[in-house]
Order: sequence, then structure tokens, then C-alpha cells
Amino acid sequence: MATILVVDDDTAIRETAALALEKAGYDVRRAASVAEAMAQVSRGPVDLVLSDIYMPGEDGLSLLSRLREGPKPPKIVLMTARGTIETATIAARLGVTDYVAKPFDLANLLGRIASALAPPAAGGDAAELDGPRSLIVGSHPAMVEVYNAVARVARLPVTVLVLGETGTGKELVARALHQFGARPGGPFVAVHCGAIPDTLLESELFGHVRGAFTGADRDRRGALREAQGGTVFLDEIGDVSPSFQTKLLRFLQEKTIRPVGAERSEPIDVRVVAATHRDLAALSAAGSFRQDLYFRLAGYEVRLPALRERLSDLPLLVEHFRAASVREMGLPETPSASSALLAAFAAHSWPGNVRELEQVVRRLLIDTGALSDAEAASRLLASSGRAATAPAAESAAPTPPAAPTARPAEPLQSLDEVERRHVLEVLAATGGNRSAAARILGIERKTLSRKLKAWGAPDADGDDAESL
Repeated sequence: MATILVVDDDTAIRETAALALEKAGYDVRRAASVAEAMAQVSRGPVDLVLSDIYMPGEDGLSLLSRLREGPKPPKIVLMTARGTIETATIAARLGVTDYVAKPFDLANLLGRIASALAPPAAGGDAAELDGPRSLIVGSHPAMVEVYNAVARVARLPVTVLVLGETGTGKELVARALHQFGARPGGPFVAVHCGAIPDTLLESELFGHVRGAFTGADRDRRGALREAQGGTVFLDEIGDVSPSFQTKLLRFLQEKTIRPVGAERSEPIDVRVVAATHRDLAALSAAGSFRQDLYFRLAGYEVRLPALRERLSDLPLLVEHFRAASVREMGLPETPSASSALLAAFAAHSWPGNVRELEQVVRRLLIDTGALSDAEAASRLLASSGRAATAPAAESAAPTPPAAPTARPAEPLQSLDEVERRHVLEVLAATGGNRSAAARILGIERKTLSRKLKAWGAPDADGDDAESL
């Protein structure tokens, strides 16, 4: 019988997880802090530690570091509702077996615990506990899964395909894969395949020799040779022509390149990360994208959610872009965004995703000097929405100039009211099941219950006991 230590300062989560594990036949110990956890470990060895990351005092990563100092460190499964790509990657390098987003389904958690207790695969030494300012911002469960995916695959020598709508941050994921990969000191070279004419793309990637074609007055190394020993990022790979798909497939198969006009091929050692907003699986099934190339590119897939699918990250993202804009442009320090402005943001569809949000925050700071004018934000969002959707409507008949934006028929609501209405709608859609509603909303069940209590909802909810 395996012994499991559950560490979480939240009594409800700690007890729910512990009781489920005991019901599954494990010997379970409990701790509310790192100090209590180390005291439990000193009583006798444990096989696995299930720990929250963010706790008062020392956090879960500190616990992980201390456990690794022992002669026989236990398996570690970390859980959090506020993950970052850095903590996930650091955790993976320190030997964490799994990284779980809250709220979680108990059946899924038990399955992952069982997998964690299985015999370990051989692995290298863990890296030291350090990390830069976060590359990617967000704590929604879908983003935590992205962090988990990057942590799993970053150090493996496989080609990665990053999927997501335009503006979701695919290049940031590629840079994270490089930074936390096996060769972070090598070059990172990005090529936007969709922005380069097909006639020039071969030269851009593979290079050319002098005299290969009209205008080739000198040798060109090409992006793949520039990225030797590092990572090449092929953005919008779904836009390349069928003829170039064949050339790219040959490179991926043989790991050699022949510059345009050259007589010999040469070996190239690079990590390839590709990205696209298109559905390559559907395109390959329809015959418009080579299926063998798709399989070569998709050695591992990372899917990024659209911003509209993780609106709970809006306050974090807005604050991140506010601080970055102030720092980069030398603007006066400003307060965080007002609740009215966040409410206006939450009502927007964000067709341009995170990139659109960054532009809107920067523009508001330049125009108004603060993030408090919800009316100015609404006008800017209307303009931003038209610009973001313009490419899809290029073939349509031109539309007349828009009339000046009128005031909304109803007054803008506060963020608290928008949140209350949305939470109640989700709860109604789940038939009153708070556990299911919490999973959809991306918050902990206790947080949902606290909000409902503040809004005057009754205590009873009729949830089943199989989810948290």
C-alpha cells in the first residue's frame, strides 16, 4: 500500500483529496504547510506527495527542493489554480511527476496519482530552481495544461506543432520550448512562412549561393543554417505551397539542406517548432496539405486557447501589459485597471486575441494616461474589432463609413455585476451543480460557494461527491 502525503492550506481541498485517496486504498497523511509536510516526512518515508504550489510561507517548489535533499525523494504531483510556464517547467526539471490544474475531477486525479506511482522512466539530472520573468501570462486551467505540455516536451528532441488562433501567443510558446529546451544557448530564428512569397521561401530557409539566380550577388546562409545548434520557428506553416511542402518534408526526413544553386547537401542540427492557425489535420484529410508532412511536424502538439475561452485571465493579462507598457515606453506609473474597464473588456469578443488586448491596453495608456475610462475603451474596442475581422471580409462588398459610436442603450455594468450574471448563468446551465460550474468557470469550488453565499444563494447545492 503506497503512502501519500497531501499538502494544502485549503482544508476543503486537502480533506476531499485525502478522503478520495483513502477510499482508493492508499495510506494518507495530511499537512497544511511545508513545515507540517516536512514533519510528516520525518515520521517515516512517503511514496508520493500531492502538494499545492501557492501556500502561505514556503511554497510547493520549496517543498520539492527540500524533499530532493533526502536519500530517497518521493514522487511529486503539484496542483495549483495559478500556474505559469516557468513553474511548470521548473517543476518538471526538479523531478515533478505531474502538474495538475485546479479545480480537478477526482476520478482524473486518482488516475494521475496511479500513473505517478508507476515505475519511473529513466531521466537526466534536474536543473536548478530558477527562472526569468514569465513569458506567458495566465492561470486558467487550459493555460496550465499548455504549461504542462511545454514542460513535458521542451527537452525532448521532437518537432513540435503549436496550434491556435492568430494572436494567441504561438511564438511565445516556441520561445519557451527553446528557452527550457536542451540547448537554450543556441540561436532562435523565426520565419513567418505566410509572409514570404513561395519563390523566395526556399532561399529564406535553405539559403543560396552566389549566382544561383538573378540578383543573387552573394551567398546567403538561410534561416536553417542560422539556427544551427538551436531552434527554428516556422510560423504559419499551413500557408506554404504544395511544392514547398515537398522540400520541407525532405529536410525533416534527411536533416540536410541544399542551398539554392549549390551542388552538395550539408547536415543541419536544429530543433523545429512550427505553428499555424489552420486545422492541419483537416487540411491533410482534404488533400490540401501533405499528410506525411503533417505527421512529421506534429511530433507533439500544443494547443493554445483563444482569449474568449479564458476570460478569467483578463485582469492578469491587463496588468501584465500595463506594467510592460509603462516600463518600455517610460510612461508615468498608473493604477491598475478599473472594474468598469475590465467589464467592458469582458464583454468584447477579442477576435485578435491576446495581441489585440496588448494593443488596446497600450493605446489606452497613450491616449488617456490610465486604464479607467470605460467609454474610451468601448470606442477603441469597436474600432479594434473591425480591424481584427477585416481580413476575413476582404472579398465582401465595401461597407460605408461607420457612424460615430453611440452610447449603449443600457449603462455599462461593473465587473462584479458582469461576473455575478455570468456565474449564475453557468450554474443554471449545469442544473445547479456547483462542482461542474466551477470547472467550467475555471475556479475552485470553494471560491464559487463563497461568491454564491455573498450573493445570498442557499448553502445546499445537491452536487455529487465525485468532483471538486
